[in-house]
Amino acid sequence: MNRKLKLIWDFKGPDGLETAKHHCVHLKEFAQIDSLPYDEVDFKEINPMHTIAFIVVDESNMKIFRDALKPHRGELA
Repeated sequence: MNRKLKLIWDFKGPDGLETAKHHCVHLKEFAQIDSLPYDEVDFKEINPMHTIAFIVVDESNMKIFRDALKPHRGELA
């Protein structure tokens, strides 16, 4: 069984929430266009000035997503 990794993009400022929501749309589109499996795409408001968008993928597919989408950071899901 592969480990699950969460690739994360940070959006800061008053428009961060809306930007993160929109980024989730693009994450899903990327996966669908290339028929890439993922477990979850979502966003989370950390505080009013910091929101993250993320995608959870198998470790075996992480490099495809990382190299194409350039996340700011990652962590074990």
